[in-house]
Amino acid sequence: MAKSPDDRGRLRRLWDWFWGPTAVLSVGFTLLAGFLAGIMFWGGFHWTLEATNSEEFCVGCHTMETNLGEYRETIHYNNHSGVRAICSDCHVPKEWNFKVKAKIMAVKDVYHEAVGSISTPEKYEDRRLHMAEAVWAKMKKSDSRECRNCHEFEYMDFTIQETRAASEHQRAIDTGMTCIDCHQGIAHKLPGGWQEAYEKMLDDIDAPRFAPDENVMLDTTETKQYLDGVRN
Repeated sequence: MAKSPDDRGRLRRLWDWFWGPTAVLSVGFTLLAGFLAGIMFWGGFHWTLEATNSEEFCVGCHTMETNLGEYRETIHYNNHSGVRAICSDCHVPKEWNFKVKAKIMAVKDVYHEAVGSISTPEKYEDRRLHMAEAVWAKMKKSDSRECRNCHEFEYMDFTIQETRAASEHQRAIDTGMTCIDCHQGIAHKLPGGWQEAYEKMLDDIDAPRFAPDENVMLDTTETKQYLDGVRN
């Protein structure tokens, strides 16, 4: 139904009032108020981002109790150096543009919390593989970006690593592998059939399985045997 001339006139007057100069406040005051409002908005926005990165916030939902229990059994929670990686260190990018995108995508977590998708241990186990695949795909596409916030091949001293670890890290460099290719269950329990699911995930996202410099295809059987060795 078309708007009447009176309705259009009221909207036009409202628009002109909103954008028109003020007769009461000075231009300087208006600019200063806008500047201060911008600072307050930016500060509040940044505070919200940081608050939602805290471990307390991440594990505040009861559906995260399983995640929290598994995480507390890993080296990322308790180790000889006392250096800990909390949830956001692994799941939230540090770079601004990627961080904002991750926060927007996290809205789906609120939805699943509301509908109770993983509200019981049984539901959690039913969705464990699906949740793991989502994280694997994200980390594979980003070259394990969040892992590299703390771990980077070029800063590793292979001479003081265990022989096996040094050998496998060198292999990862030589064959163009990324952290998640071997450390799928580093902080949480691996679901049943995870190896086959990981291979399928690589197919689905068309991830490369060759060393970029040598263009040599990796043998699937050999890769699975290698992954078995890393996990055992």
